[in-house]
Amino acid sequence: MKKITILGSTGSIGRSALSVIQKNPSLFKVVALVANNNVSLMRKQCELFSPDLVVMKDKKSANILRKQIKDRKIKTHVLSGKKAICELASLKEIDLVISAIVGIAGLLPTLSAIKAGKTILLANKESLVTCGLIFMQALSSSKAKIIPIDSEHNAIFQVLPEYVQKNLGIANLNKNGIKSIILTASGGPFYEDKKKNLSFVTPSEVCSHPNWSMGKKISVDSATMINKGFEYVEAKWLFNASCSEINILIHPESIIHSMVEYIDGAILAQLSVPDMKVAISYAMSWPNRISSGASFLNFKKLNSLTFFEPNFKQFPCLKLVLDAFSEGQAAMTVLNAVNEVTVSAFLNSKISFNKIAEINTDILMSSSFLEPYSIEEIIEIDMRTRIKSEKKIQSLIS
Repeated sequence: MKKITILGSTGSIGRSALSVIQKNPSLFKVVALVANNNVSLMRKQCELFSPDLVVMKDKKSANILRKQIKDRKIKTHVLSGKKAICELASLKEIDLVISAIVGIAGLLPTLSAIKAGKTILLANKESLVTCGLIFMQALSSSKAKIIPIDSEHNAIFQVLPEYVQKNLGIANLNKNGIKSIILTASGGPFYEDKKKNLSFVTPSEVCSHPNWSMGKKISVDSATMINKGFEYVEAKWLFNASCSEINILIHPESIIHSMVEYIDGAILAQLSVPDMKVAISYAMSWPNRISSGASFLNFKKLNSLTFFEPNFKQFPCLKLVLDAFSEGQAAMTVLNAVNEVTVSAFLNSKISFNKIAEINTDILMSSSFLEPYSIEEIIEIDMRTRIKSEKKIQSLIS
């Protein structure tokens, strides 16, 4: 039985992972859960899975949860704060750590799990976006393993040779018979409506993804396609890929989750219904397969599978990521930070949807930082960028 810590258990990835565990109770034991401030859902998760330990981000949420589970005679020990989160990510008895905290907040806990030599099921792409080099260096100097659970990277992982699976970030793709990686993207909710005035779309419309059920932040990132740019960066680090070895294609049906093109002309693709439980269950059970609880793909009901190259004019945030990555880690940290601020502002109806790309571009172009070589330097760039971004937004709405 594998013992698991879930970082971000009340988010969409965390909930899907717990669903897989419910489907396979003899294979997994939930030891620790971490969440932001969703007390009611965490209480329910404590009732269902009886974890030994739980961490809430702040003391207030922890105190409320502590009282509620005490009233229900649940023996889970409740903690709070960043230090406790990192401790739960590196518990000695843990076999798997699911890293699903959204944003840069997931960086330090994920690195703690790496230093502790854990097998990490990675959904927190910001860990690689903001400090890919430091992340991969830490991974190479530890006994830790990474298995991606983003649907696209997990799809690639599933069709890679075993040697590459076991040597992510190190193995040479070409020497292992691989010509290129093809990342697919749905295009989000507005891809086909090119004439739609995006100044007036609401958070509800943006978060109504045509295929996937996701959290609000990633739904907005999918609509701007900055998420696909971040996944491009993540793929370069995870699979040790050059620019010529990664391509992006719009695939509106979200049935093929990504592909690997081999040097002999063969292309291997992973297909399934758009349900994160497929990727999560494979990562949890790798190299084996278990029941995920997802529906099965019915080819008889598929009308077509279509593919298009992305339009950078329609998706300026995608181009912004590619340009930032070529500039270096400081630029990527800036872009990630400003995007988290602008997406939050949009979701809180402070700015319009089209302002996300405008503000992201403005902050990135007007920022100048030396390349970071430590986590502390990255966190400093992130903090300063957030302050600058908040001031920019405030100037637009005041």
